Amino acid sequence: MAPVPKELVAAMEAMEKRMLEAINGNSEKLDKKINDLASQMDQNFNDMKTEIQSIAKKNSELEVKVTDIEEKIQDAIKGNLKVETMMDYREMQTYLRLRGIEEQEGEDITTRVTEALMEYLATEEENVPGNIDLIYRVNSAYARKKNLPRDVVVQFTTKRVKEQIYRKCFQNPFEMDGKKVIVMKEIPRAMLQERRTYKRLVDKLKQKNYRFRWEIPEGVPPLSECNKHCHPGSRKEKIEGEKFCCYKCPQCLEGKISRQKDMEDCINCPEDEYPNKGQDGCLPKTISFLSYEETLGISLTSIAVCFSLITTAVLGIFIKHKDTPIVKANNRAITYILLIALLLCFLCSFFFLGKPGKITCFLRQSAFGVIFTVAVSCVLAKTVTVVVAFMATKPGSSMRKWVGKRLAYSIVLSCSLVQAGICLLWLGTSPPFPNFDTQSFTKEIIAECQEGSVLMFYIVLGYMGFLSLISLIVAFLARKLPDSFNEAKFITFSMLMFCSVWVSFFPTYLSTKGKYMVAVEIFSILASSAGILGCIFSPKCFIILLRPELNDREQLIKRNK
Repeated sequence: MAPVPKELVAAMEAMEKRMLEAINGNSEKLDKKINDLASQMDQNFNDMKTEIQSIAKKNSELEVKVTDIEEKIQDAIKGNLKVETMMDYREMQTYLRLRGIEEQEGEDITTRVTEALMEYLATEEENVPGNIDLIYRVNSAYARKKNLPRDVVVQFTTKRVKEQIYRKCFQNPFEMDGKKVIVMKEIPRAMLQERRTYKRLVDKLKQKNYRFRWEIPEGVPPLSECNKHCHPGSRKEKIEGEKFCCYKCPQCLEGKISRQKDMEDCINCPEDEYPNKGQDGCLPKTISFLSYEETLGISLTSIAVCFSLITTAVLGIFIKHKDTPIVKANNRAITYILLIALLLCFLCSFFFLGKPGKITCFLRQSAFGVIFTVAVSCVLAKTVTVVVAFMATKPGSSMRKWVGKRLAYSIVLSCSLVQAGICLLWLGTSPPFPNFDTQSFTKEIIAECQEGSVLMFYIVLGYMGFLSLISLIVAFLARKLPDSFNEAKFITFSMLMFCSVWVSFFPTYLSTKGKYMVAVEIFSILASSAGILGCIFSPKCFIILLRPELNDREQLIKRNK
């Protein structure tokens, strides 16, 4: 065998190498395509899964809707059946069914039955045919089962003759061809079907020899002859010692209702509703609060506006006559602060009017407490200034270093800061918030501000009362000090009125509810502020406006002497 040339071997090896490289390259491309196809299939699978879940969800929703529709259809069918039953019953009020009349070949059933009824009632011939509309035979399951003749149905034009025949057959049985005929009232098939559902109860009543009758027109259930139905607004209550179907029907207790007949127990209305007069339904409660539109709200608003204008006018008078002795006496700046505080006291009463909201509930008690504390501390500062000024006139008195405006400012600032700190603690721990009281009144929902912490509310009022009591005591002790510009007497009267108002406030506030509780607090704010304004500033305004000749230092000193 000849050796293979080297060039051929090299060419074959090169060809083999290129084939391997091509196979490897195609393999990588094929793997990449397979991976891409697999990821795409996974994505499609996830999309299909999501779509299937969505379809399943929609299918379940449709099933629920279909179920609801079927229930409504069933209810409608039941309602229609009931209406049809009632219509059938009314139509069959003039029907009688006769059982046991032998059939004859070629018979004229109308003539036979008419003549028999005429003879039975002993009535003139022309009257009975005129009251009969139709006579015909009908098949019945009972007749087929007992192998009896078909029943005869007689339709009368009125109920009078039909009832006459039906009542008479109880005492004198109706006969035809010498045989007894059973006379029955015609009852709609649907009514008979309903009565069958009460077969066990009927059998039990018959065994116990209890008398009962079927309710008309529905035909169910047996009705006790002891009493009629318990109407809506009452409830069933068993009578001790009587039969189980005998009961009395007491009225529902106050605040409860019954919407249906023969309810075992009455139920409560929802919190935002109350029972109507018949106690068979609920009416919506009205939301009650002290509004600007009602008479009480208009009155309090008018009073607050009037006193605000009066306070503004007094402040304007004092600013205009700021250089006169009666204005400059006893710290003019404190007087201005007191008038501004009184003006804010009158205006803060508007926080209590109208429907309570988050902001008004949050601010109103704290604003009232801080503003009133500023006013009372100004009164206290004016009183202390009088006492210190008199004591400093004594030779060698150490009180001279306290004479000046700094003492008054310190009293006002320190007392107000303490009250502000209490209010901040209150708002930070348990702030007031709007609330609806549905229990206090039967027909109303009280929109109110819940104080959050009742203890903090009384601490605010107590601190304010403490300052006013100190002012009253100091002013009372200083009322006879020989000072030409002594305001102690007027401050005594103002603090006496202030304390009287707020002492009477507590029992009145605690004994009222709803908008009248708010009205009591507004009245106390207006009355106490008006007391301070009138007692302290009316004498000064009288001198400034009507007796300006007395607004002179020398005249005041002479009057004092």
